[in-house]
Amino acid sequence: MDEHDHDKEAPQSLGGALLVDDDEPIDDEDDDVLEEDGKADYAKEVLEGILDRMDLEARVRIREDEERIVLDVTGEDAGRAIGKKGQTLDALQFLVNKVVNRFPEGRRYIVVDSGDYRDRHDKNLVNLARREAKRALEQGRTITLQPMPARDRRLIHLSLAKFDGVTTKSNGEGLGRRIQIIPSNGSRGGGGGGGRRRRR
Repeated sequence: MDEHDHDKEAPQSLGGALLVDDDEPIDDEDDDVLEEDGKADYAKEVLEGILDRMDLEARVRIREDEERIVLDVTGEDAGRAIGKKGQTLDALQFLVNKVVNRFPEGRRYIVVDSGDYRDRHDKNLVNLARREAKRALEQGRTITLQPMPARDRRLIHLSLAKFDGVTTKSNGEGLGRRIQIIPSNGSRGGGGGGGRRRRR
């Protein structure tokens, strides 16, 4: 499995320091408090502070379940908060998770979204992966996708994990890292029937 793909790619600096209010201590021994300690509200406050520093006219709405907190960015500058190919959204998500989950106790994964952007983006990636996998099989050759961030590469690896007849692996370094979709009969060591996935 690709070690690089498991790492969150750090966003570029947004400029200026991010000030966080640490006045309220977290009770490490009380799990009930940790589950209802206002993490969602705190995450919302942190994100709103970052958006304000970016001079974006945007609002944040909380969508919460047991496993994660979803912060939905809306407003006239929501598109700027998404950024090119969702890169700004990913950077915001990275920052909010780092701030809110800086203590190991009671961590909850925070997703920063805008409308249904992430769902649409993920569906498009899965469709792309399957379409290119079919093309790799039909043409009997390796298909190399465009460079993409670690999160997107992981999604494509997973979406093709049970796709018969192809294997996937990542090549390249940093921002140039990209996925190859390899037909099993065209890869060294082969292994038919959609053998084991290769994700180096």
